[in-house]
Parts: sequence; structure tokens; C-alpha cells
Amino acid sequence: MKNFSVLFLLIFFSLSLYSQSGKIIRIKDGDTVVLLDSDNNQITLRLAEVDCPESSQAFGKKSKEFTSNEVGNKMVSYKIINTDRYGRYIAKIFYNNKYLSEEIIRNGYGWHYKQYSKSKKLSDLEINARNKKIGLWNDKKPIEPYMYRKMNKY
Repeated sequence: MKNFSVLFLLIFFSLSLYSQSGKIIRIKDGDTVVLLDSDNNQITLRLAEVDCPESSQAFGKKSKEFTSNEVGNKMVSYKIINTDRYGRYIAKIFYNNKYLSEEIIRNGYGWHYKQYSKSKKLSDLEINARNKKIGLWNDKKPIEPYMYRKMNKY
């Protein structure tokens, strides 16, 4: 029983280190937000596993609006998993028992970023949104953001 208690405490403390919390204070675009952490530091977080249309791209504004409606000015928990080439933290953001990247993909406002994620669930959500022509999948020829950036030399 003692070993179980020690194991439970170790798991509990590692989970508390696993995620942090803060308030989303700005939505830069569909997959990038600014968070105010518990020390009042502003942190730019790039959402993990999803790639949303650029602001100048079709559905870019709608994607940003969706993210804003879901987490804007709300408390969230997050886990930083990496940094990108621009120095932004790549993070998984959770709110109301939901995973933000999953909700974006489910509602057709972003692509499952398969280059950086092997999630079958996210892949299936994208296929479902495509089949139902939800959000950006209602467009006749949606252009993946990485291709749009390449074509427009971002």
C-alpha cells in the first residue's frame, strides 16, 4: 500500500507539471494565441497538430473567429511540447474538457498537421469534416496553408 501511495503522489506531481494554466488574451490567427500565464508573462502559443488558413487566405478570418469564440478571454490549460523556427512555443491547449486543435479540425477550420502529428483521431476528424463539407471544406478547392505560404513566399 505504501508503494502505491508513493506511486500515486509521483503521478500526481508529474501531471501537475504536465500542464499549466493561463488566460488567452489575444488571438493572432486560427492557430496562434497569446496567453497570460500565472506570472503575468505574455506567451505566444502555436497550436499543436493543426494548421489553420492564413489571415489573407479563404477561411482565415473564420478560423480566427472560431478560435476566439472557443478560448478568447478564457482560462485554459496548456502543455508546451516544442518550439518552432520562429521561437514560438508549440502547445496543446485544453478548455472545458476539450482539446482546441481537435475542435478546430472537427469544425472544419483547419487541417490536421500530418507532418507533425500522427493522430488517427485528428485524421479521422478531418476526413469527416471534408465529407460533410464543414467550414473550409465547403470551398471547391481549399489550399493547405503550407502551400499557400509557399505560393505567397511567407
